[in-house]
Amino acid sequence: METKIFTTSEKDIMEAGEIIRKGGLVAFPTETVYGLGADALNEEAVKKIYLAKGRPSDNPLIVHVSRKEDIAPLVKEITPKAQKLIDAFFPAPLTVILPKSEKVGKVVSGGLDTVAVRMPENETARRLISASGCPVAAPSANTSGLPSPTRAKYVIEDMNGKIDGIIDGGDCEFGVESTVITLATEEPTILRPGAVTKEMIEEVIGPVQVARAVLEGMKENETAASPGMKYKHYAPKAKVVIVDADKKAYENFVNRQKNAFALCFEGDEVTIPKVTFGKENDDLSQARELFDALRLLDEMGAKKVYARIPHTTGVGMAVYNRLIRAAAFNIIDLRKPFTIGLTGQTGAGKGYVGEYLTSLGFHVLDSDKFVGRIYEKNPEILKKLSAEFGNDIIVKGEVDRKKLGKIVFSDNEKLQKLNSIVHPEVIRLCEENAEIPSVLDAPQLFEAKAQDKCYKIISVTAPESIRLERIMRRDGITENEAKKRIDAQLDEEYYKSNSDFVIINDGKNDIKKQIDTILEEIL
Repeated sequence: METKIFTTSEKDIMEAGEIIRKGGLVAFPTETVYGLGADALNEEAVKKIYLAKGRPSDNPLIVHVSRKEDIAPLVKEITPKAQKLIDAFFPAPLTVILPKSEKVGKVVSGGLDTVAVRMPENETARRLISASGCPVAAPSANTSGLPSPTRAKYVIEDMNGKIDGIIDGGDCEFGVESTVITLATEEPTILRPGAVTKEMIEEVIGPVQVARAVLEGMKENETAASPGMKYKHYAPKAKVVIVDADKKAYENFVNRQKNAFALCFEGDEVTIPKVTFGKENDDLSQARELFDALRLLDEMGAKKVYARIPHTTGVGMAVYNRLIRAAAFNIIDLRKPFTIGLTGQTGAGKGYVGEYLTSLGFHVLDSDKFVGRIYEKNPEILKKLSAEFGNDIIVKGEVDRKKLGKIVFSDNEKLQKLNSIVHPEVIRLCEENAEIPSVLDAPQLFEAKAQDKCYKIISVTAPESIRLERIMRRDGITENEAKKRIDAQLDEEYYKSNSDFVIINDGKNDIKKQIDTILEEIL
């Protein structure tokens, strides 16, 4: 198919309108992103949209009108709250969902009993709709799943040869799709945030809800009631990971990454290749530049991208909503003290994993060393320990760990008491010494209740026979004593059930390969 490129002249607009009226497809600018338009009342024409985009047919489309009075024939009723929104905002980057009339077919509604309607603010868009003489169904004019186009050149890249025409109307004003609110439910609910914010809407109709799927994603088998709700959407070809961190922590983290790009704000001090998307405290600039930035990363050949997290209020909610779907909900939470919690059964080989992580540039905090520091240099802790376990455990002003071990590993109640005295101080010292990215190497991570301080948890396990041999050799103790230490720990199933990843150190599986695979997923 030959795709004709139109200007915004009156002659070109009339020709493009005739194409839509005859069942063809035309891409056109709006104030949000470029749309791919067809006659909304022509089911065969609408099917062409899904085909051109490669879009799932259960993903509903938005119907665009050029006049407010054109809304009534498309819906069963314009409810009072819907009327208030139409009067207050239209034309605007706002879409209202209502129960549909019989005029609206199942294809455009994605099989739902509702229809999404909006009146675009962009003058070229309204002129085209008027010229077509029909309501125009139009999702974003891109290949399904890729970033929405805010410039005609990106529409041409995706749609040339697949549709009848493209109107080049320059850059879009807002850069993210319209806000979508459903009034077909008991409570008005925002299904997709945009430039018309929750706060702006509430000034007109009172309290509104924000759908859980806006910031968390859809549940399995959940039906998309609005465009843009799918789990992965707006995504470039590169793998995107959002980094939840303040400016300094983000900079420190990304500057350590190899073979990666940064998607950051203007002014961020980043040394790896970067693309910016607006200013840190300017949500509108972020919205305007996000999709272009994602496209540019592909043009630059990026394979992995670490994106700085935007705010989730105002228009920032719309930016975050698009970015989290571009990242398929991959987020590294660096606001927690420790990037990785490393734990496992005694004798499983956790120390080797810690050494390898250190060689890769992680700051590994060995909790056992902090225990040693406490036993040597913390008079307050020593006083508590001698009061609880007797003065015999203190030798030359330090804790004799072998003597203490014989006491606590034979009595679970005493072990719990020891933990209650030592663990809080150990975790405090580890937090004080944490850097980004930090690994908390803690054999008693779960017993210390420190798992919530870690972004991800890796456990190391090994067969009991191997562990017994290692413990006896490492600590110079008998098999019976080694067995008591094993029995005093949580069982293997607990580690597996409560960890994000498990490394099996049985002498058969390649440890480094397991770690590399885990880090690829985490980072």
